[in-house]
Amino acid sequence: MNLAEIFTTHLQLPEKYLHMNNKEMIKTIQTIKKDMGKELFIPGHHYQKDEVIQFADARGDSLQLARLSARQKASYIVFCGVHFMAETADILTNEEQTIILPDMRAGCSMADMADDIQTREAWDELTDRLGNDILPLTYVNSTAEIKAFVGKHGGATVTSSNAKKMIRWALNKRKRLLFLPDQHLGRNTAVELGISLDKMAVWDPIARNLEYTCASEEQIRIILWKGHCSVHENFTMKNVEDVRKSNPDMTIIVHPECKYEVVKQADLAGSTKYIIDTIEQSKAGSKWAIGTEMNLVNRLIHDHPNKQIISLNPYMCPCLTMNRIDLPHLTWALEEVRAGKKTNQVSVSQEIARDAKKAIDRMLQMV
Repeated sequence: MNLAEIFTTHLQLPEKYLHMNNKEMIKTIQTIKKDMGKELFIPGHHYQKDEVIQFADARGDSLQLARLSARQKASYIVFCGVHFMAETADILTNEEQTIILPDMRAGCSMADMADDIQTREAWDELTDRLGNDILPLTYVNSTAEIKAFVGKHGGATVTSSNAKKMIRWALNKRKRLLFLPDQHLGRNTAVELGISLDKMAVWDPIARNLEYTCASEEQIRIILWKGHCSVHENFTMKNVEDVRKSNPDMTIIVHPECKYEVVKQADLAGSTKYIIDTIEQSKAGSKWAIGTEMNLVNRLIHDHPNKQIISLNPYMCPCLTMNRIDLPHLTWALEEVRAGKKTNQVSVSQEIARDAKKAIDRMLQMV
């Protein structure tokens, strides 16, 4: 598959936007939003910068925002997130709606760890070695191509909120499952379901090697793709130990994209929404160490001054690819939209969108 079939345009930010001050850009964005009204919808992921999220018409996780976009009458959806999120929005919206990603460099390292060629190669080898009784599942944090592959082979997408339900569903249908592309979410969820680590294997797409500790391949139930989130993998056991030592009464809450040992030692683990809801519902004076993206942690600190909140990793940086979307790129994107241009449009081919939607719909039927 050629990337040109997905990303129809990709232009570099014009120099003039580098010379505009924040006040000018904010005024421009406000004016365009007012003038375009319901013709424009701006979804913003929780991990976006404050300078961008302030203009979002809705905040949420990737699938939530894609589904919300599909319910809008807006002709233009300017998605403040990353590639795979904009792709999902294009899959779920209608042909009259145009999806714009303000900066095409806003990708996701996890999604990029599984491409179509690698996945087909893995599938051929795994089914040859282990038989055809394997069902693929993919985290929604994956490319349209991977969602399409999974949909074509009878599988479904999962979110961090419903992963337990979807893994249980998959194992009721087939003897084994292949979980793409985040090994940590797959491992942590499978353990919650009572599946022991020695019943899991890791597929390395670079070495094309299956790593396992059980006595034989026949005992493998979960095949984890060797992928990860570059942000959440930076939370370590040392971070947990440091918090336990310096703040023993602090509750540690982490995202399930963190490593198994970190999730195991944390007090609570759950999706981005789960983390937000838990903090919002907690008592004044409560103390929290949060293991997730830094833009969101800083926002929670700001929004809850009556609670003591820190990042589990004090040296954590915001997600670099999420941070690609900034005021200059958002201003540029909106001015192009106002002019009727489709600069940085994300458009998934009909064939890929059809199969990817099968994977998404199977999940939605379950939840």
